[in-house]
Amino acid sequence: MSDAVSALNGATYNGFVTVTELGLRGMITLRGDLSSAGVKNAAIGVTGVDMPGQRQVHTVKESGLAWMSPDELLVMTPYAEVGDKLAQIDKLLKGKHYLAVNVSDARAMFRIEGAGVREVMAKLCPVDMAPDAFTPGVFRRTRMAQIPAAIWMPSDDAVQIICFRSVADYAFGLLKDAAEPGSEVGLFA
Repeated sequence: MSDAVSALNGATYNGFVTVTELGLRGMITLRGDLSSAGVKNAAIGVTGVDMPGQRQVHTVKESGLAWMSPDELLVMTPYAEVGDKLAQIDKLLKGKHYLAVNVSDARAMFRIEGAGVREVMAKLCPVDMAPDAFTPGVFRRTRMAQIPAAIWMPSDDAVQIICFRSVADYAFGLLKDAAEPGSEVGLFA
């Protein structure tokens, strides 16, 4: 069996923000009744973070929970722990109506860092990136140019992006173009 590799092997670009493909990341899609104690306890139990509200994300290092839809969470965990976390979810939810699937190898994750992150994302996504509208902890599923993506700000000067692995090179190219030195617009300066 071959060793797992990320979509772009940790590629980095330094423009007016830094764009980095974050390598292998563990991701589990968990579908079920998000208001049920069982689903909440399973999600919190495997990640150690609080349950997010609608359009919210809670993360600590590589672990986290993101609200994807009224019946879906994205469970984030270190890549090496996905199998154990999935088994733990299955054990905690045995006999309940749910779906938990390892989607780690079908996704890519990027991080952009620097003072211009809001501007880069505003160029690419139909999301209000103003500081009073998009704050750390807010989570959006949206489009980034021609591809679906999910975005959130872990801090005021960083954005994390999840997209399908099959379009990771395209996503990296979009982010690089939007972060090209000299292309700053100064909208959020």
